[in-house]
Amino acid sequence: MSQQSPLVSVLMPAYNSDKYIAQAIQSILNQTHSNFELCIINDGSTDNTAAVIDQFDDPRIVKVNHSENRGLVASRNALIEMARGQYIAYLDNDDIAFPDRLEKQLAFLEAGKADLCSGAYETYNEETGKRRKSKERYTDADIKALISVYCPLCNPAVMGRAEVFKKFRYKPGNDHAEDYSMWQEIALAGYRLANLKDKLITYRLHPKQISRVANASAAIIFDRCRADYIRGLGIDPELCPQKMPAAERIIKAPQFLFAMNRRIKGISFSANYQIYARFQYRGNGVWTPFTRLERLVVTLLATLLGKLGEPQR
Repeated sequence: MSQQSPLVSVLMPAYNSDKYIAQAIQSILNQTHSNFELCIINDGSTDNTAAVIDQFDDPRIVKVNHSENRGLVASRNALIEMARGQYIAYLDNDDIAFPDRLEKQLAFLEAGKADLCSGAYETYNEETGKRRKSKERYTDADIKALISVYCPLCNPAVMGRAEVFKKFRYKPGNDHAEDYSMWQEIALAGYRLANLKDKLITYRLHPKQISRVANASAAIIFDRCRADYIRGLGIDPELCPQKMPAAERIIKAPQFLFAMNRRIKGISFSANYQIYARFQYRGNGVWTPFTRLERLVVTLLATLLGKLGEPQR
């Protein structure tokens, strides 16, 4: 590795990924922007992951092998500690970066448009062979609002200023939702978030994917993290979006949406509409037109409220 500090550090944790990791590594080596280092931690893999990584002798690759598996949170934090670049980017060991991914994100960040950004992506379902483009929200306000219901940043497509990542580390105990928890902290601290409209990566869906295998345990952690985020915004977590009967919803859902729009200025109608839908059940039969009208009216009022005055926080 050259002694000259790279502009971008790409971080890749690896565990039992001998089937996919070569494609992930090669997609970074093929980037149109070349001033980077690729930091890889092989976290105690029991398959041929280490051998696949060792096939690459590019001087921009920094390799670390753990003799025992320490877990994803520990590996991600160790990679952040290793990073020497002014910017940090992620790519998971089973995903593929588009060739101009780093170039586009770097231009966006160096123009001062955000402190951290992800972007659009395509999913590739290995079982069906189907590809699908993601549907994203792009503004800081929409992303911060939608964090209250799900993670609107694609973690393996994230890139941001290194100082942000070195200040906020992944927390043990939030395994399988560690990225979601960290984005919440960064959002509450006032950093600017964005999604690029350009597709940046191919996000692979396969049976052994961690996010699918650990889905049940992750759901519990996500619920706790959502409540913490809403509390951090100064909103009663009892109002947390969840499906509820109309009599309860008509009281709690508008309270939540109005409070959110007072605290985060500039949330779009579409994002507000998406949030309100989390309070409603699907398949309402003959009541469907009325539930849609309810959602439309409350969303319009909340969006108008968000355009008035300055945010409270």
